[in-house]
Amino acid sequence: SLRPAAVLIGLVDRGAGAQVVLTRRTDFLRHHAGQISFPGGRIEADDADPVAAALREAREEIGLQEGQARAMGYLDPFATITGFHVFPVVARIASDFSPQRDPSEVEEVFELPFDFLMDPLNARRFEVDYRGGKRTLIEFRYQDYRVWGATAAMLVNLRERLEQN
Repeated sequence: SLRPAAVLIGLVDRGAGAQVVLTRRTDFLRHHAGQISFPGGRIEADDADPVAAALREAREEIGLQEGQARAMGYLDPFATITGFHVFPVVARIASDFSPQRDPSEVEEVFELPFDFLMDPLNARRFEVDYRGGKRTLIEFRYQDYRVWGATAAMLVNLRERLEQN
């Protein structure tokens, strides 16, 4: 029984090219502590749909205000090994967005270049042992940041979708 969740894959134009908004979660959270992720979380009963949930979570976690984002569509739903059924929502974020992190959930808000994350040469595959078996994961390394697991897989899904068009 997977718990429904939504994340916001926010794309923002900073003049020198599109950037992807990411967070590094605080070290004391119950799920995915210290990891790099998109803003997001559980879909609540009063959320109209995954877009509403992703925007609400982005408002709570990084201070994204109403009217600063325009949803463009969904990527493929993603089931995490930690029991979430994630709906990735791709959105364009206003260039004047200035993050205001919630320190109880988010240690850092940062942006990585969209072009870097969309280059297949930057997506490295590696294997880990998980519950007695091998599991292949993906990671991106940019400066001091390591984007891996579900977040990296969603970025690869975004690239694949763009390549189809």
